[in-house]
Amino acid sequence: MRTRLVVLHVLVLTMLVVLAVRLWQVQILRGDEFVHAATETRTRAVVVPAVRGQILDASGRPLVRNRTALVVSVDRTELIRMKDGGATVLKRLSEVLGSPVKLLERRITPCGPKVTRPCWPGSPYQPIPIDLKATTREALQILERQEEFPGVTAEVQAVREYPGGKAGAQMLGYLQPVTQDELDKREGLKAGFSGVDLVGRDGVEAIYDHYLRGTPGLRRVQVDRMGKALGVEKQVAPIPGDTLITSVDARVQNIVEKAVDGAMKKAPKADGAAGVVLDARTGRVVALASAPGYDPAIWTGGISEKEYQRLLSERAGKPLVSRAIKGEFAPGSTFKVSSVSAMLRAGYPINGTYGCPGSFMVGSRAFNNFRGIGLGSLTLHTALVKSCDTIFYKAAYEQWIKDGGLRPKKPPKERFANMARAFGFGRPTGIDLPGESAGRIPDRTWKKNLWAATSADNCRRARTGYPEVTDRSRAAFLKQLAHENCLEGYLLRPGDAANFSIGQGDVLVTPLQLASAYAALVSDGKLRSPRIGWALVRPGGQVVKRIDVPVRGKLPLSPSERAYIKNALSQVASDGTAAGAFAGFPMDKVKVGGKTGTAEVWGKADTSWFASFAPTSKPRFVIVVMVSQGGMGGSTAAPAVREIYEGIYGLKGQPPAIPDTKLPTIRSDGTVAR
Repeated sequence: MRTRLVVLHVLVLTMLVVLAVRLWQVQILRGDEFVHAATETRTRAVVVPAVRGQILDASGRPLVRNRTALVVSVDRTELIRMKDGGATVLKRLSEVLGSPVKLLERRITPCGPKVTRPCWPGSPYQPIPIDLKATTREALQILERQEEFPGVTAEVQAVREYPGGKAGAQMLGYLQPVTQDELDKREGLKAGFSGVDLVGRDGVEAIYDHYLRGTPGLRRVQVDRMGKALGVEKQVAPIPGDTLITSVDARVQNIVEKAVDGAMKKAPKADGAAGVVLDARTGRVVALASAPGYDPAIWTGGISEKEYQRLLSERAGKPLVSRAIKGEFAPGSTFKVSSVSAMLRAGYPINGTYGCPGSFMVGSRAFNNFRGIGLGSLTLHTALVKSCDTIFYKAAYEQWIKDGGLRPKKPPKERFANMARAFGFGRPTGIDLPGESAGRIPDRTWKKNLWAATSADNCRRARTGYPEVTDRSRAAFLKQLAHENCLEGYLLRPGDAANFSIGQGDVLVTPLQLASAYAALVSDGKLRSPRIGWALVRPGGQVVKRIDVPVRGKLPLSPSERAYIKNALSQVASDGTAAGAFAGFPMDKVKVGGKTGTAEVWGKADTSWFASFAPTSKPRFVIVVMVSQGGMGGSTAAPAVREIYEGIYGLKGQPPAIPDTKLPTIRSDGTVAR
């Protein structure tokens, strides 16, 4: 009995010692840690998103602005931790918002390969907005009965609004939730991201996202055991994003949108169009349009699978894609400004005369002038005005022979290709927009690389032919072409050189590249990277950054040579290939110069172009319009350009829309001083 009492005493003492040690650990050694943890159980840290900066035009008119809205959001991770996976909460929320439970479930389901929209494309660890148009009554029902809606919040937030509708949609871009991968990969994004705001996905919204997004704030709220807010313990105000002032003029943008839409409607087969307006003196973008377009408000609150697929579909014309910067098309005769320049650098006399026959033999093949009509002896000036092809065929063929023909010298001079690159073709302009295409300048190196990539397929087709092609003559032609490409596809043929000189064959440019090249030609010869952004301004009105237009090159032409080409182009709208489109236009008030282009595309209608500038004496604007499958340049694109000039200069009775050249002043309250 005595032994048992001793053992019991020892056991009790041991337990008291263990308890004392544990109390010392909890209260002394880790006291601060547990005090902090206890505090956390009765407080909630709420991230306060910063108001995203506006995007304004050159006069301070809003292109993208914010409106306040009651937003209901759901914390998916908190719902998952519930016994029923949050089914009860979603059912209650469905009754309050009047939305089907299945729709709410789809909105909070993470997007994936087999998940159709609407779904959640952002990080699964952030609150998911499910209703951006909640009423005050709905929000109060959620907030006053928080114990019935754990993981659900209702707050006033800023929502993007687009006053111009679809005008400039591809240029402006849109917003989407940040993904977890982006948070993990993009250095600095995690620290500056609130978890509830959005990031730019395209257009200037993406390029200037860092400035527009601002800095989120923090609100630490005291809550009871049911999660109801009792008071604010600490608050750090968010810092609103900067306002982006662009060089775009909203009035001109609307004029261009209307003109390109009208041009498409007038051309029965047209499947796309683009319009570019640059300030010839500075390289700044005044307007950038692409048709078909879409209303960017479609992204607000989540996009459905049907709507998303329509934006990407060929049948709808891929309205999400900007044809102005991403569309690559054969430029036709608008490219001749580069070819004339190449001839001058090759030694052809600027004041010489050149024969313009109805056709010219390039090797064993006849290359015809437009409709096979000969124009006699012409100067280079008249060759541009009347758009003679055979003069350029001959010059390109001669230079191809000088380079060694099918056995090229090392290194070949490639006058035409190198001049095209000097004009900025074959590489992105560097505009402040994402996803710009480079175009294509098909020189000898390009031919070799293409052959290396396609020779196996060409050799196979040379054996099997094209049984799927029902047109026998077409199938035979394709088989013969495959045979030639299999054997000698790496060679630049004489026909390739001839087609290059008139902007046909494998030459591809974007409308923006063409506008940038013409701006350099008719101004000071400097090739610039166009800019949409003009300045970034703090909400209080302080200009924090002016966005300069970089110079990326200089045309290898003397001022007199540039003046010669510009003077020739100055007659195209009055006496040349665009005279019909500009009949009755008041050239005494605003003289327009330019160059038409009609580019042939196999199996499709011609691509219609008109690249222009005005006034010709001292160009202020460069305007380029392209209509895919629009037909002749003088019939479709040129009338659209005329309409744009009439709108800018107010030649049809409406007020003129001349863009401002002085940066607008933003007052301390965010309004614009006019």
